[in-house]
Amino acid sequence: MRITADTNVLLSSAFWYGDSFKIIEKAENKEIDLVLSDDIINEFKEVLEYEEIKEKIKDKNLEMKRTVEKIREISQIVNPKETLDVIKEDPDDNRILECAVEGKADYIITQDNHLLKLKEFKDIKILTPSDFLEEIKKTEEILNDKDMMEQIEESEENIKKGKIKEFNYKSTK
Repeated sequence: MRITADTNVLLSSAFWYGDSFKIIEKAENKEIDLVLSDDIINEFKEVLEYEEIKEKIKDKNLEMKRTVEKIREISQIVNPKETLDVIKEDPDDNRILECAVEGKADYIITQDNHLLKLKEFKDIKILTPSDFLEEIKKTEEILNDKDMMEQIEESEENIKKGKIKEFNYKSTK
């Protein structure tokens, strides 16, 4: 599963242990692929230079350079070839779409209303961090159900072949 995270998700993950943090942690653990562009990384760097953000960095004893380097390290960096003009209200948001398209992302994760209004772009779902985590949870439940069904089918096949004996459970009340 491939995702592109908006700058606000990257920023939130650097300071709080919420949904954005959990998503970036999944990228660190290689459970998902994080696809970013130099434009997104550079915007993240710029935002970290804002005075109010510097104060938060100081309060939490974070090192800006390490945070940016860590994000870059766990990401696949793409260089979008296509320039889009989909979001008129905030043209900078088009950089997120360009990155997701170039990186063949399955999802864009954002808190940005301009992007969220689209809901989907070129078969890329656009979700909030909490909605994305909920979608992952549902997918994992489906996969677990499939695994369980495969185990049941395998057991039934082994019973038919005589490899294991059939057994019955009796209720003891």
